[in-house]
Amino acid sequence: MNEAETRAELIDPKLKACGWGVVEGSKVLREHPITAGKIQTGGIRGKRDIADYVLVYKGIKLAVVEAKSDALEVGEGVMQAKKYAEKLKLETTYSTNGKAIYQICMKTGVEGLVSEFLSPDALWEKTFTSTDNDSKAGGVEEWREKFAQVPFEDKSGTWQLRYYQEIAVQRVVEAIAHQKQRILLTLATGTGKTAISFQIAWKLFQTRWNSNRDGSRRPRILFLADRNILADQAYNSFSAFPEDALVRIKPNAIKKSGKVPTNGSIFFTIFQTFMSGTDAEGKPAPYFGEYPSDYFDFIIIDECHRGGANDESNWRSILEYFSPAVQLGLTATPKRKDNVDTYKYFGEPVYVYSLKEGINDGFLTPFKVKRIKTTLDDYRYTSDDTIVEGDIEEGKLYEEKDFNRTIEIVEREAKRVAVFLEEANPHEKAIIFCANQGHAALIRDLVNQKSAQNDPFYCVRVTANDGEEGERLLREFQDNEKTIPTILTTSQKLSTGVDARNIRSIVLLRPVNSMIEFKQIVGRGTRLFDGKTFFTIYDFVDAYKHFYDPEWDGDPIEEDPKLPKPYPTPDVPKPDVIKDPGEPAPKKPKVKVKLRNGKDREIQHMVSTSFWSADGKPISAEEFLNNLFGELPKLFKDEAELRQLWSNPITRKTLLSNLEEAGFPKEDLLTLQKLVDMEQSDLYDVLEYVFNGDYIAISREARSQAAKATLFALLNDKQQEFIAFVLNKYIATGVDELEQEKLPILLINKYQSLEDAKAILGDVANISKLFIEFQAHLYNERVA
Repeated sequence: MNEAETRAELIDPKLKACGWGVVEGSKVLREHPITAGKIQTGGIRGKRDIADYVLVYKGIKLAVVEAKSDALEVGEGVMQAKKYAEKLKLETTYSTNGKAIYQICMKTGVEGLVSEFLSPDALWEKTFTSTDNDSKAGGVEEWREKFAQVPFEDKSGTWQLRYYQEIAVQRVVEAIAHQKQRILLTLATGTGKTAISFQIAWKLFQTRWNSNRDGSRRPRILFLADRNILADQAYNSFSAFPEDALVRIKPNAIKKSGKVPTNGSIFFTIFQTFMSGTDAEGKPAPYFGEYPSDYFDFIIIDECHRGGANDESNWRSILEYFSPAVQLGLTATPKRKDNVDTYKYFGEPVYVYSLKEGINDGFLTPFKVKRIKTTLDDYRYTSDDTIVEGDIEEGKLYEEKDFNRTIEIVEREAKRVAVFLEEANPHEKAIIFCANQGHAALIRDLVNQKSAQNDPFYCVRVTANDGEEGERLLREFQDNEKTIPTILTTSQKLSTGVDARNIRSIVLLRPVNSMIEFKQIVGRGTRLFDGKTFFTIYDFVDAYKHFYDPEWDGDPIEEDPKLPKPYPTPDVPKPDVIKDPGEPAPKKPKVKVKLRNGKDREIQHMVSTSFWSADGKPISAEEFLNNLFGELPKLFKDEAELRQLWSNPITRKTLLSNLEEAGFPKEDLLTLQKLVDMEQSDLYDVLEYVFNGDYIAISREARSQAAKATLFALLNDKQQEFIAFVLNKYIATGVDELEQEKLPILLINKYQSLEDAKAILGDVANISKLFIEFQAHLYNERVA
């Protein structure tokens, strides 16, 4: 039997005999999609992870079953069963060929053949009570089942939780059932932490869970952020709750009513609002103190690494005041030196989902990095330049950390803007990160001056100083239906939390010294959007070095003070901190320099695109080439087989797909084509060159002429005319013109309509045959 028959005839009956789909509350999910498939060049999705069966009981996923044909050994499905169970964080997984059943416990490592599947109750018992002795005594089992009985809110079937979101919700409510007071979730930017918060709140609200755990009333839940835009985004995302349950706490409303609002169930505010407020004598009296300390049952702290859990932060007082509440911290950043207080306060995360996982699963957009260097990346004053303002330090080498903080050269910034505008698509949305608010204003003006776009709001600044107008422009930018503003300049304000899905470019014009901030900035571009297959990081400041840091997307390495750091961290001054008591120290005026006439035209630049290994690390072109050389023999045995595969658009597409899966996307191969000076040749020649160092490439034009010499003798005049048209397109742009999907476009371009093409060349089958078979002549051995 094939696999489908094995499932129907052997596996389904065995599952049913063990109670699955029969016992009340049990369910079998068949061909259950886990991942979405990594986004590849051209927007094609890679292979999705799909579990043959997922066993669900009392609303909770408990096990995976990987099915194989009865003609295969049962062990053939074991690795896949383990992979899917690890992905779904399930304790039990099975491989079966219908005749034998192989059971694996991911927790204990015990595995082996069994006579039957565990029943729903037995699997529930195995999953929970084996390490949960206090389940029944502490009410854990009761609340676990109550939470599980509340289905996820799916917006009338239009929205489905991703697998990792479901795990995150399950882990949090399980921690709540165990009466844990401090809970932490670590999920990469763009993975939907607000959606996860909503589902947790939904389960608490519907089960009437509260601090007393007696079901006597709805819980009072507080969503606490540090910026209004984040609180507003969350408030809007919770719209499925009854309208009278939601309360947005704002200072003006409190002042107007004379008291804090209490008429609701789910409250949204920012730290700054709760910290404001004065008493009758004008002394500070934070608004949060007007609530009883046990008023809130559950508090969600968004972006909790940004100070809320820091011992020295004023915000910490809010958390301590409401200490009776269960507190959930949300962060995008794994444990690092600069957020250790967060992890100390909340404890280790109950679930972690990384940026690399999100990209590989297809839930986040991949990216490429363009590193841009100019001949004015540093500067030493010479007397032919003019000091417009301030005092220059003669002989001092001004470096990246100094520009736009202690020295400003407008021509330098103008060159960088010009390079970016030349490289990027002017109609795609971008965020430019600048040194400070003044620098952001300068860059905004330079973009508008140099851009071919004529809308005065094409590029706008959004910083703290831009106030409500800046917030309005940000909302316009976030609206995917609107194209203006297209570019935002900012300094710190937009590095976190802004949900704008169609960002295609991130531009770094200032150093980024914190790994936490770097990951947050990269996260501005990772959100999915229709037609968005990647985004580009334009790196003017060597921030790419963060990708080489082992902390980029893995566990941090314990620092040994005797060893050098992985790469030198620029010594960038910390942001000004207001000193108290006393006045802040006066800042030294910024030096402004104007380059001598014509010197700005001498500034040169170089753009280099990084290659990326399959495990998400940047590598050199040489490493990429060497890795490709090692991979090619796995895909074809010799040059003759490569020629055969490449000569047919269908097998060529499969070969390119296999290369993509192995970590060599077509886009990178095209970049390599430029680096080995084969831009006028075929991509086929690049692969031949890598596979056989002695191979001598020929141009696409020479290849076309040689093909015509043998091919045209076999074709009639009309066929010759069409193939000559196709070859001209091929010479101009490359092998993409020979893809099967391009045939209808080529026919319309040549003959205005498909009907006219058929009248001249014959029916569709004959045209397709002609298009496929002529390519064999193009890659004929004698041509090569």
